Amino acid sequence: MIVEPLPEPGALRRHLRTILRAAEGPLVRQLSALARVDASARERVRTEAVALVRAVREHTSGGSGIEALIREYDLSSREGVVLMCLAEALLRVPDPATADRLIGDRIRAGHWETHLGHSDSLFVNASTWALILGARVAQAREPDTRDEAGILYGLVQRTGEPLLRQAVRRAMRVLGQQFVAGETLGDAWEHGQAERDRGFRHSYDMLGEAALTAADAERYFDAYASAIRFLGAHSGSGDVEQAPGISVKLSALHPRYVFAQRRRALPALVERLGTLAADARAAGVGLCVDAEEADRLDLSLDLIEAVSSRPELRGWDGLGLAIQAYQKRCLALIDWLDDVGRRHGRRWMVRLVKGAYWDTEIKLCQLQGLADYPVFTRKAHTDVSYLACARRLLDTRGRLYPQFATHNAHTVAWVLDAAADRPFEFQRLQGMGETLHEVLRERHGVPCRIYAPVGRYHELLPYLVRRLLENGANSSFVNRIHDPRVPVADLVGDPVERAAALAPVRNPRIPVPADLFGAERRNSAGVDLNDPEVVVPLGRGPALACVSADRRRRATGHTAPSVRPDQPPARGRRGSLGRSRRGRQGGRGGPGRGAGLGRDARRRAVRAAWKPWPTCSKRTGRS
Repeated sequence: MIVEPLPEPGALRRHLRTILRAAEGPLVRQLSALARVDASARERVRTEAVALVRAVREHTSGGSGIEALIREYDLSSREGVVLMCLAEALLRVPDPATADRLIGDRIRAGHWETHLGHSDSLFVNASTWALILGARVAQAREPDTRDEAGILYGLVQRTGEPLLRQAVRRAMRVLGQQFVAGETLGDAWEHGQAERDRGFRHSYDMLGEAALTAADAERYFDAYASAIRFLGAHSGSGDVEQAPGISVKLSALHPRYVFAQRRRALPALVERLGTLAADARAAGVGLCVDAEEADRLDLSLDLIEAVSSRPELRGWDGLGLAIQAYQKRCLALIDWLDDVGRRHGRRWMVRLVKGAYWDTEIKLCQLQGLADYPVFTRKAHTDVSYLACARRLLDTRGRLYPQFATHNAHTVAWVLDAAADRPFEFQRLQGMGETLHEVLRERHGVPCRIYAPVGRYHELLPYLVRRLLENGANSSFVNRIHDPRVPVADLVGDPVERAAALAPVRNPRIPVPADLFGAERRNSAGVDLNDPEVVVPLGRGPALACVSADRRRRATGHTAPSVRPDQPPARGRRGSLGRSRRGRQGGRGGPGRGAGLGRDARRRAVRAAWKPWPTCSKRTGRS
């Protein structure tokens, strides 16, 4: 691998790279020290959190019908898993016939009658009846000409399956509307007017997964640019903190947004993101770069620093970044952002989230056989990291503008107590935590911004699946806060105390990738080709060796042999090297091919070119 020279990183940037896969125990102890509060503050936080939970449960709205449905069919129930699998699988169903078979198979697997009458919600009970009837249709027998009942059942099945398919897709659309502000930005703006009248702000996200082609990237870029123009025309002038914002995914702006394509992707991304940022500044709206997978972060920071340094953006405080508390380097990332802000004369808007790609991060590391995970293996450690990062953001005292995205009553109470008179805002997702943040507005008047996705049905389902996974888990705070069966004390516990009580520190059910197969065998070790600290040293040796060997081959007129890279050529091997050894004239190589290159010289050239290969094989466990 030949790697282009990279800029020498500063101390903070190098620290970010070195703690990518840091040991969990020492890091959690460091974060706990930062998140820990004294006894009086801990009691104030607990009292406020208890009051918030009770106010939410007593609130007249009691949550929406969708929230009640998700509580009834959470992912701890068989039927909740069935609905989750159905929603996820419909993303990839190619045709109506397959959809009919899938829906029939999944709906038959649920015991829907056991949920009838459990909820006080008319919406939930009506949905349960619909699922019961759908299961009956799916269980209808094939027609039997000797049995009138069989003929009738077959008729019901043939006529009912298309209706059932449409009903299920319509149900997915209704579920999605809980979490999406509108199919178009115009719809979302209109639907959000009542929330703006009550003092809520919005940050709009144009739904869509990563760009796969240049045409995809152009379409997403045009959608972002159009959204910025729309918001500028409708929001009026004012403080960028109070203005609406737009969230941008870097993976949507270029189809080769990976470290291996850095030379190709970075200049194009700097130009596109810089153009969008300049447009946002002119329109008077904020622009936030969304968080994505951990292996893209280093490339993202190169891009963000380059855009931040552009002269046309100097003095503008509307540029923002989302950071993920479940990443081990989140605290160090705040220090780096603070330093960039000092150097470029700007105040960053920093959205602190817990993170939505945990399962993906864990599985990718296991598949690649990497040394450790970039994320914490316990939820309590992520909660501790969130509080520690909140402390660091508040301690910058205005150099960074904190935006705390949370639906957790204890986290909210902790931030309220720690912030004192320092500026910040809360954030929530569309369709989640509505009652909690309404109570916050009434009790404290704290500003809150709603992260509002915008998109059509085919763009909605991937986002819907992520939200259902977050909401439907029986450990989800959003799920449990409305459930009267869950004691209030269980919802307001201090994560620092919970983390301290855990032994061992790491989650024993999530071993490091090397120990994935236990005593059976050791997992093969891999190389993180997205980490510059690994790739640059690894690529430098083979590159220099290949260049040196290439120069010798050019000097002698020798063409590179076709052999295994980790072994010297066998004596008498047929092919180009064999012909060269015998000094043949003519043939495919033309006159003089191999002339003057002796056997020892050829072997030295091959060994020099591939000298690093055994070392790589030894380090990775692969050949």
